[in-house]
Amino acid sequence: MFSKILGVIDKILSFIEEWVLFFATMAALLSLFAAVILRYGFNYSLAWSEELVREVIIVTTFIGCSAAVKARSMIKIDALIQLVPKLKIPLFFFSNLVAMVFAVMMIYYGWNMAALQVATHQKTIIMEIPLVYLYAILPTMGVMMMLRLIQVMYEDFVEWRKPAENA
Repeated sequence: MFSKILGVIDKILSFIEEWVLFFATMAALLSLFAAVILRYGFNYSLAWSEELVREVIIVTTFIGCSAAVKARSMIKIDALIQLVPKLKIPLFFFSNLVAMVFAVMMIYYGWNMAALQVATHQKTIIMEIPLVYLYAILPTMGVMMMLRLIQVMYEDFVEWRKPAENA
């Protein structure tokens, strides 16, 4: 039952990650392409394209954290695992728990930062996008990352339990 729930969550998160990353990257590429053509072809520059690219980098970085957890491509130092292979399982769980603490911190502090932006009504300089939208990415990423970490930890637990059952 739990694996079915995780499967549904995986499909939903994968859909969100893939399409947000696709559209954000395409928006940045198209705006940069237009900016380069206008700057060098017509001697006219777009002020908003650089701001858009900066905001897209923020969005893709934070949404990409969730995708990185799913792909198991988070940065890890595995020197101790190579020296003492028996520590692989405990260190993987410890690494995931530390990432879980990070996700909880992102949810808590990201929520506080987004609430502050709601109270102050701040906007970006050129495009005048309310900053609450950018800061709302922090708790969203925390929730997505936490769900991915639960999924990865469950998959690892099931995989590591199989050899013990067959022995």
